Amino acid sequence: MAAVPDRHALSFAYEEQLDRDPRWALSEGSRHFEENSAVFQALHKITKRLHDLGVPYAVVGGMALFQHGLRRFTEDVGILVTKENLKRIHHELDGLGYLPPHQRSKHLRDTELGVRIEFLTTGEYPGDGKEKPVVFPEPGAVSFEADGVSYIKLPNLVELKLASGMTNLGRLKDLADVLELIKRLNLPADFADQLNPFVRDKFLELRQQAHRRYVILRAAARDLEEMRKDGVTLESDGGDARLVTTDPEVARKYNMVEESEFWVEEGDELSH
Repeated sequence: MAAVPDRHALSFAYEEQLDRDPRWALSEGSRHFEENSAVFQALHKITKRLHDLGVPYAVVGGMALFQHGLRRFTEDVGILVTKENLKRIHHELDGLGYLPPHQRSKHLRDTELGVRIEFLTTGEYPGDGKEKPVVFPEPGAVSFEADGVSYIKLPNLVELKLASGMTNLGRLKDLADVLELIKRLNLPADFADQLNPFVRDKFLELRQQAHRRYVILRAAARDLEEMRKDGVTLESDGGDARLVTTDPEVARKYNMVEESEFWVEEGDELSH
């Protein structure tokens, strides 16, 4: 008896194609940073379909990071919806340009592009899936629109990634994402006030690790008062005096460099 074809099986999946052809993967990565990769195409296709269906949603995951300024490559599109609307999405889209990767999967795959559409649902718990003070919220309450696409707001994205990385060792990359966001956006300590208390200490811990110190060993006297007003501090270990800031914008203003770039001889460590 001939085997019955699996209707969920596509001739290719995007991530498998990336693995099979490194040269194509490299070119696709380049297109991604030009916002023209298959993932970006899949993003605009699925969000248009959701808009046409009148389904509230919020883009999460790597594509939300990209929108917020942390531009890295990702292989899929993450979408936050309610459980009720997830059922409707499958009912309306299954077989019409989208198929679930396997039976009973809550996710879909774009049958033209091979890109996986991953759905997260309101009320579930990030990370280990166990009950905690942080839950996936209702998308309409935490989204904003940019270029016709609804994305999750930055505090909610950070909160979910912290809760995920804190409770699931397999999701440590979520903590790394928050660390890079802190560095890239220079998020202040009081950003923690917008987060659930469950994750605030972890945010402040990562922020402490993210601090880059910028120094300059000498400055013209006429610049010192202006630098002081910008929060630059003077440090000395009894030898060289150093003007120090942790603000990258101030560092660029005065041509300061990262402390790690200085040559440190044995017994002459820079103080912290």
